[in-house]
Amino acid sequence: MAINCNNNNNNLSLFIFLFCFCLASLIIPSQGDYKSWQTQYPFIRKSSSFSSPSPPSSSSSSSSTSSVRQKGYDYIIVGGGTAGCPLAATLSQKYKVLLLERGGVPFTNINVSLLANFHLTLADISPVSPSQFFMSNDGVYNARARVLGGGSSINAGFYSRASESYVKRVGWDAKLVNESYPWVEKQVAHEPVFEPWQRAVRNGLLDVGISPDNGFTYDHIYGTKVGGTIFDKYGRRHTAAELLSTANHQNIDVLIHAKVQKISFDTTGKKPRAVGVVFKDENGVQHEAFISKRRGSEVIVTCGAIGSPQLLLLSGIGPKADLQKLNITVVHDNKFVGKDMQDNPMNAIFVPFNRPVKQSLIETVGITKSGVYIEASSGYGQTKDNISCHHGIASAEIGQLSTIPPRQRTHEAIETYKRHKKDIPYEAFHGGFILSKISFPQSKGELKLIDTNVDNNPNVTFNYFSHKEDLKACVNGIRIMENLTRSKPFLNFTQCDSKTVNKLLNMSVTANINMIPKHTNDTESLEQFCKDTVITIWHYHGGCHVGQVVNADYEVMGVHRLRVIDGSTFSESPGTNPQATVMMMGRYMGIKIIRERSRKAKGGVRVW
Repeated sequence: MAINCNNNNNNLSLFIFLFCFCLASLIIPSQGDYKSWQTQYPFIRKSSSFSSPSPPSSSSSSSSTSSVRQKGYDYIIVGGGTAGCPLAATLSQKYKVLLLERGGVPFTNINVSLLANFHLTLADISPVSPSQFFMSNDGVYNARARVLGGGSSINAGFYSRASESYVKRVGWDAKLVNESYPWVEKQVAHEPVFEPWQRAVRNGLLDVGISPDNGFTYDHIYGTKVGGTIFDKYGRRHTAAELLSTANHQNIDVLIHAKVQKISFDTTGKKPRAVGVVFKDENGVQHEAFISKRRGSEVIVTCGAIGSPQLLLLSGIGPKADLQKLNITVVHDNKFVGKDMQDNPMNAIFVPFNRPVKQSLIETVGITKSGVYIEASSGYGQTKDNISCHHGIASAEIGQLSTIPPRQRTHEAIETYKRHKKDIPYEAFHGGFILSKISFPQSKGELKLIDTNVDNNPNVTFNYFSHKEDLKACVNGIRIMENLTRSKPFLNFTQCDSKTVNKLLNMSVTANINMIPKHTNDTESLEQFCKDTVITIWHYHGGCHVGQVVNADYEVMGVHRLRVIDGSTFSESPGTNPQATVMMMGRYMGIKIIRERSRKAKGGVRVW
């Protein structure tokens, strides 16, 4: 049975909500059986296996793990995410490394590992979920990773490098960058299968003038291209956690379910000096780990754009007045921690198909010169039986298909929805999304602590579209998407009437994709459409900017032996999707640190 663009608005709104954010509770398998992956990764253990040592009293190191714990690690890396895993693997080639991850492992969680279950990971809002839900003060639903591998374990998988101009702007060594990307790609990146819907998008982008056709490439080039993916041809995800397989097993300890509470400092010198971290294990027992007195030993924070500024603030580095309000001892007064937070706003249009389609996430992209990137996804990984039946209040499909905002999901409301769910035609699930992302937003916000509990999300505001240039870029993106839906490749694929774009826009406005008040039937104003339908693409960044919080080598200014290496240091999100560059950055900085330590050691320079 074919479906055209005139299907019931409510049915299509349900599917729009399905894609944009999945916010209902879901009972899923735990984050991996502890024993099943231990053979391949024997250095990964539960954090409760750690015995807190006394502070280090010697500058020497030992190959014995117990001895290392007594004398301290060369590097303690906080956050086993997209940057932390490659960084730890690289540094372990020469030094003793402790990697602390607050979540579990991704290896045997099918909702992490399988492309078909991508939406289900985001639907799980339980305390042990690999995805931690938060909502910004703007009213936009968002998520942060809570699992080894970080964002690479919960994202849509697209792999695309940063542009050469980006590398030049941030001051990276281009030669080392071009050596670090292939190191990542050899282990986790793949050429996508390239599904029919993605082909229609590619052909449509070229038809509306986003050219040339650059074919398959990891490189960031103006025009239309097919990018890489961390999903292999069988639909299995390969996360940054797999980069740990290259680590020196004798030199690395990885502790999961290790929730770092704060960084410890020695404040007796002219500048505070990081000496270790305090963390709680999965049983709530508190431990302390220390770095050694060996030259160059450091604590490195790789907790992401939300977690890194949050941890600095909890550790006493940030605006003095804000810290004192929460009775946090001030280690270093820095007014820039948590400031200039940015998110790349995204808007989406749902396009119904005339046939079932295979699920696909991001595979092709139009890189325009008008400040936007155009991407697409399609399909839904649930069977027909699952869609036509319900499985109680913890059911994924109820949460994903319901038009009930999360704050109003009472048992009574869910029961009402379940009674009407059987009337939803299965054909309503045959469709895809066109996505428009603003490439370099100028609107800025901030992050502040709500309390001193590291488990709680901080207060985050992105101030979407507060800068007029962002609104202008969004309108450009909507117009490109309008033209795309009218292009011949799209019309052949969807058999939609080319005059129904406004109806598609209105369906997007009525969907509960955020908590922002809606202005329905106002698609004549594309500016208002942008504001009403803004969602995130999870590319938020900032909070620990270079030149404000860290220096060019990512060392935290005002203190010794502490760095931040992740997306919180970015003033722009690299490439069309940042994960490739964040993984590269971990490898890049690991090599750079090893080389710098070697050079200074040979020169007799003391490394703090």
